[in-house]
Amino acid sequence: MAQETILQHWIVTKFILPFLLMFALVYAILEKTKLLGDKSHQVNAVVSGVIGLIFVGAVFPKLVVENMILFLVVAVIVVFVALLLWAFISGSDLKDNILGNNAVKWIVGIVLVVAVILALLWATGVSTSAIDFFFKNDWSNTFWTNVIFIVVIAGVLALVLSKSQK
Repeated sequence: MAQETILQHWIVTKFILPFLLMFALVYAILEKTKLLGDKSHQVNAVVSGVIGLIFVGAVFPKLVVENMILFLVVAVIVVFVALLLWAFISGSDLKDNILGNNAVKWIVGIVLVVAVILALLWATGVSTSAIDFFFKNDWSNTFWTNVIFIVVIAGVLALVLSKSQK
């Protein structure tokens, strides 16, 4: 049987780490924005501590943040693996090859926004009703077929029109 470490204890995972995360984020934001004044380090710390304690006392926001942190960790690992594979395959820097292209930046940006929205829906528990609404209704198969068809046609038209203007 596996032994529980001190970092796996419920007091650490449910109270200390969420408090430290919220305290650090709020303190950093208050220090950066100087919302409470230039020389108010102690006031920023007290306000951050109170907000951290209120956050730890609230169950639902803490669960949402825990789920979002899990998504962030997995997303960072996926991006790291993708960049590592890209470096192995291409043998060059990612900046010169792909991120110089504005279309790729827009596509990556849109994918990131969609991923964060989906993660937020999942973290708040809304995802099951949203998935049921969009994918498990009688009309959803026809709707998504038409959406994909229109997106493909729009992409082809944009490609053709951009090539003809050059």
